Amino acid sequence: MPTTARFRPAPWRLAPCRLLPLLLAAMLTMAAAAPIDRQAVVARHDPHLTRLDPMAPLSVGNGRFAFTADVTGLQTFADHYWKTGTPTETQARWSWHENANPHGYKLADANRPFTAHGRTQGYPTNQGTPAGQWLRENPHTQPLPRIAFVLAGAAARPLEPGDATGIDQRLDLWQGRLSSRWQLRGQPVSVTSAVAPDSDTLALRIRSPLLANGTLAVRIALPLGYDLKVKHNPPLDWSQPNLHRTTVLGQDERQLAVEHVRDAARYAMTVAGAAPLNIARPDTHTFIVTPARGETLDLTVSFAQQGRAAAAAADDVFAASAAHWRAYWQSGAAIDFAGSTDPRAPELERRVVLSQYLAGIQLGDTLPAQESGLTTATWYGKHHTEMVWWHTAHFALWGRPEYTARTLSWFQRTLPSARAVAAERGLQGARWMKMTGPEGRESPGGNPLIAWNQPHPIHLAELLYRADPSRATLEKYRELVMETAAAMASMLHWDPRGERYVLGPPMWIAQEIYDQSTSMNPTYELSYWARGLEIAQQWRERLGLPRDPDWEQRRTHLAALPQKDGKYVAIESTPDTWDNVASRHDHPSFLMAYGQLPGDGVDTATMRRTLDAVLKNWDWETKIWGWDYPMIAMTAARLGATEQAVDVLLKSDGPNNGYTAAGHNPNKGLPVYLPGNGALLAAVAMMAGGWDGAPNRAAPGFPDNGKWVVRAEGFRKLP
Repeated sequence: MPTTARFRPAPWRLAPCRLLPLLLAAMLTMAAAAPIDRQAVVARHDPHLTRLDPMAPLSVGNGRFAFTADVTGLQTFADHYWKTGTPTETQARWSWHENANPHGYKLADANRPFTAHGRTQGYPTNQGTPAGQWLRENPHTQPLPRIAFVLAGAAARPLEPGDATGIDQRLDLWQGRLSSRWQLRGQPVSVTSAVAPDSDTLALRIRSPLLANGTLAVRIALPLGYDLKVKHNPPLDWSQPNLHRTTVLGQDERQLAVEHVRDAARYAMTVAGAAPLNIARPDTHTFIVTPARGETLDLTVSFAQQGRAAAAAADDVFAASAAHWRAYWQSGAAIDFAGSTDPRAPELERRVVLSQYLAGIQLGDTLPAQESGLTTATWYGKHHTEMVWWHTAHFALWGRPEYTARTLSWFQRTLPSARAVAAERGLQGARWMKMTGPEGRESPGGNPLIAWNQPHPIHLAELLYRADPSRATLEKYRELVMETAAAMASMLHWDPRGERYVLGPPMWIAQEIYDQSTSMNPTYELSYWARGLEIAQQWRERLGLPRDPDWEQRRTHLAALPQKDGKYVAIESTPDTWDNVASRHDHPSFLMAYGQLPGDGVDTATMRRTLDAVLKNWDWETKIWGWDYPMIAMTAARLGATEQAVDVLLKSDGPNNGYTAAGHNPNKGLPVYLPGNGALLAAVAMMAGGWDGAPNRAAPGFPDNGKWVVRAEGFRKLP
């Protein structure tokens, strides 16, 4: 049936006082509908340094290889940066070393018995024994060479921070290109650098009159490895040159190809110049590079784990880098806070842009990243599987699921190891390791008792299915989802007195302060178990299979989420969260049940009281991490507490929520802590793009108070 429109006068016939609001409204509507100028948003947050800042070295990379530079554009002041700020290193995620194991240590040598539910089971938690320490330290990441400027000739010496003046360094995020200009002895020096997206190649374009007169040179030094006596941010180890070999594989006037070997660890390096080079070798593991003539030095430094590293041309690397980063920024989602009157909006936008860049150069590899990415070494370079969600879920939410898929491929490759762990512990399916290297072996400590990493592969696979809801996706991750769910189901124990299934003991919950031997029924983990098993059941139905009756019995008879006095507590076995201030530090992980997760078993009124109690009474000083702030913001957003969501996301009066000029989130002795960046991106994606059941308005997680103008496009909803 046709409708009848009411007559309205044309806008140009209205009085001016009535026309202006209509014109403004029309302009706002057109602005809202226009695509975001992504290049403008990104460019206004290009890091720009005009002084030496040891906390903000800048990096170029491709997700598996990265080069971090000081203000000279190279790693000239590496010792100073390491001592006072953030190390400047060259790293590849594939570069590992393992010390000799003459005693034949195996994981069972670090076992400690735990008795629960009528059986005794050994878990490798003894990290302080010789076996435990060797197993924790090995394998460990192996650094690649340090590339630095040095003074050459008669006055040869390393440069010192005071030598660099007139500093002007800018990172062009849109092209992935770092430009560094400075002066040495009154003469200009410029360095432009980028990394190839499809090979582990660094391009350097260096200009200075000091190259022509032989005063300045580039020094490439290959270290033994790290000094593992230092757990986090270890210095490079230059001692005992006889314990490693650097062999020249070939050399001509434009190229140098070498092989570095330490025990069974190996990498190849090729240095290639666009013009003839002078290459000297003052000692076994050091090369000095200068142009054969002129003041221009165009170099590529390429690395490979196997074979010989292929030489590349600098122009090709710069062009490929620019194309890659343009495509990266133009893909997926974007957000623009321009026009917001909340004074915190520009800083939030800066953190979001820089975190996306850091994610692109540090995360999303086929081997999950350590928490310090490719900048420095932490926990011997091993990754923590409970951090995989924070490191990679945001990629799928920002419309870049291929990065999430790359990391999930490690879980697929490592299924045999996870199955072996499950079988050893009397479980079905695949039980995931917590702290591990590329080989998938557990590391001793509290790690083997961590449980909140278990549902991650299921949840991440679900995000990928939502990005591509096809049979192909279901088949690709079918085994991973089903094997993980089988282990999760078999980790539950029947409590006949309570007529329920319980989780633990033993276990180490996400709030890592409780006795592992007695911990049972933590709020977050219980809700995650219910969600993980429900997703697995939905996958069975999508595949044309019936729900697994055993999984369903366990899922529907899980213990209730523990609470006391109208608020959720961290764990049923020690329900003292709100009675004991000592239990109010570390992660308030129980909030994740209705934030990261959609709230299986959650009563929203109880969760709202719990959120308010955390914001008012939590111990923010003793121990809290960078990912806690975005995590809490996600819970606040789901509860409709949007003002509180923004407040905690940008909370400035607590530790570990600052971001350097380079975009890094330092945390208590860790100058680089990428879970903070990843969690920030996940929270902003949720707040801007919404979640299942979110209010039907734009940016439902941001305050609708007139102070926030949020233009967002391309986000995918969080389940």
